[in-house]
Amino acid sequence: MRTSVLSIFLLFLTTLNVFSQEKKVIQVETDNLAMIFTASPNEKVIFQYWGNKLNGVSSFTDKKIKGQPDTNDDFASQMYPAYGGRYYLNPALKLTHDDGVLTTELVYVGTQTKTLDSNRTETVISLKEKLYPVYVDIRFIAYKKENIIAQSVTISHKEKSGIKVENLASSYIPIHAESYYLTHFNGTWAAEMQMEEEELTHGLKVIETKKGVRATQSENPSFLLSLNGPANEDSGEVYGGSLAWSGNYKLSFELDETGKLGIVAGMNPFASTFYLKPEQKLETPEMILTYSASGVGQLSRNYHDWARKYALVHGDKLRPVILNSWEGAYFTFDEKTITDMIDDAAKFGVEMFVLDDGWFGNKYPRNGDNAGLGDWQVNKKKLPRGINYLADYAVSKGVKFGIWIEPEMVNPDSELAKNHPEWIVKSGKRDILPMRNQWLLDLSNPEVQDFVFKTFDDVVSLSKNISYIKWDANRHVDNVGSDYLPKDEQTHFWYEYVKGLYKVYDRIRAKYPDIEIQLCSSGGGRVEFGALKYHTEFWASDNTNALDRIFIQYGTNLFFPAIATGSHVSTSPNHQTGMITPLKFRFDVAMSGRLGMELQPKDIGDEYEFAVNAIKDYKTIRPIVQFGDLYRLISPYGKHGWASHMYVSKDKKQSVFFAYSLKYHGRTTYLETKLKGLDPGKNYRITELNVKPGNSSFSGNGQVFSGDYLMKAGINLNIGNPFDSTVLLISQE
Repeated sequence: MRTSVLSIFLLFLTTLNVFSQEKKVIQVETDNLAMIFTASPNEKVIFQYWGNKLNGVSSFTDKKIKGQPDTNDDFASQMYPAYGGRYYLNPALKLTHDDGVLTTELVYVGTQTKTLDSNRTETVISLKEKLYPVYVDIRFIAYKKENIIAQSVTISHKEKSGIKVENLASSYIPIHAESYYLTHFNGTWAAEMQMEEEELTHGLKVIETKKGVRATQSENPSFLLSLNGPANEDSGEVYGGSLAWSGNYKLSFELDETGKLGIVAGMNPFASTFYLKPEQKLETPEMILTYSASGVGQLSRNYHDWARKYALVHGDKLRPVILNSWEGAYFTFDEKTITDMIDDAAKFGVEMFVLDDGWFGNKYPRNGDNAGLGDWQVNKKKLPRGINYLADYAVSKGVKFGIWIEPEMVNPDSELAKNHPEWIVKSGKRDILPMRNQWLLDLSNPEVQDFVFKTFDDVVSLSKNISYIKWDANRHVDNVGSDYLPKDEQTHFWYEYVKGLYKVYDRIRAKYPDIEIQLCSSGGGRVEFGALKYHTEFWASDNTNALDRIFIQYGTNLFFPAIATGSHVSTSPNHQTGMITPLKFRFDVAMSGRLGMELQPKDIGDEYEFAVNAIKDYKTIRPIVQFGDLYRLISPYGKHGWASHMYVSKDKKQSVFFAYSLKYHGRTTYLETKLKGLDPGKNYRITELNVKPGNSSFSGNGQVFSGDYLMKAGINLNIGNPFDSTVLLISQE
């Protein structure tokens, strides 16, 4: 009897051991999507799948991949490939160990999954170096309703001394298809987020920046990848990624000999070796990932829903209509200039006035961009009664008040630069290179972090009626170096600067959770999710020309929602381009984002009533634009010179439609398009907005149509001249 019991117990232990060595399926799931990995103890974790959810996943445990020639290995994709072994491609991780060994082999240790709340699940897959005490945790947060997966990586070790972390990516994504079409973005000041699509060929395609600050002005760490054909708005498989990081980044797309594409995304390893001490942890930024099997449109709506809830301060609150003083006054103003603008703002129905650059500095007065930056005292000559008087004046007129700062930068001609030369970013004894007549403060230094926080705190304390801050940053990093960091840790600067900036943001948000802060960096220099989560909106570009803004905002809104996109009506001729455009066109473009004005109100002249009514109409459609689902109808990048899109409320009861003519189309042409996103079973009344008497562009203005008709038969518009435009409010009957 005892022998029988002992035999059964031994059999149980043997069976348990066999099961413990079996391949495990690890799933990271949202409501509709899944990432699937397989793992066995002390073996590599294999990346099996990313796409729409599957009914069954057990088959992945038996999935076979073709073997590599002349070896016992196969071509299965690792979840997080490190440099070493037979991995010859661009790695996610590259280390030099304490003993000088250059290679690394990561194997599976375990998985932990926990529910963060009703919508978020965290999965951590733990890896270990096979021979060394180096530990890597791959962290996924799945946002169920939004179908977003955020991935980040943490590394630590217990080697005797430090290890060199030479590349630590946030994510690695392997994809296998017949062909790959990459959409990425390029630009420059006043021409940000210009969209390009290309078919990837064998080899390595890299999108990166080494500029450190204003890192998204020329490139952007966001991409779309369409499989087996160019990206389509409403069909086809599309992957999206956007790195939440405000510093140097690198996205690489490597098409290898097997036809597989490996995507590595994260901080740029250039000049950034991190000397990691024992027990110290190094954490990457998050890579924000999503997928759509029904085209780019759904992918954008995933990002927008997620951003409003998780990547934007107060994403559930309507944004105000703003008048910003910059293009209306520049540096040349006095108290009366500003109070007159506030008076006009109130008459127009504007809800927030923002005093831009030029209000500070006494010993070095800020009368241009060449002096005063860093000396955050109110200029007594310009504003003898101070900021509090202006803020109180605005509030007395029913207008909220905001103010501009640029706390990360300093002019050489300033008290700050002369009192704290050790705070300036510099490379040894080399020249400190100015840009826009300013230098960069070293935010890797805790004293500088304290100064930047105090600057914000002091400026907000100028008046209890300051409710909005425009935070600017107008230069890159040149001749990098830090007086604060040790000489053997100068390569830590790129990481520590951004972490220092985030520490300041964290302190600000802890003390000022309700204040509105615009993310402005010469326009589109920080359009990314790392900084955006501390802000209520961003300034997409310093270029306020309506025609250019159609293209800039088209690319921007592929990832970032309209509620966060400051879009202003400026004067004509436009100050950046000299282009002359109708006021209606300028309003019709700006109303598709967070509406504002960037001009001297008196310059509107005899079109005052039109502007007042347009602002009133915007307040009617504002909830739809800021909270609704975006449907793109006609791309401005198309060959016919039209652009059109629409926003649809979540309950599909209301929609607002925008259309623009970008060039001359001739007297015999007209725009025709089918609408999207409506309820085919509902009836809708269409009302044209911003229309001047006798100039309606839609023959059905005021009529009722079924949603089914509007989506299948569509509408046609009488717009064909350059800068003709239409805005239609579509409301359920």
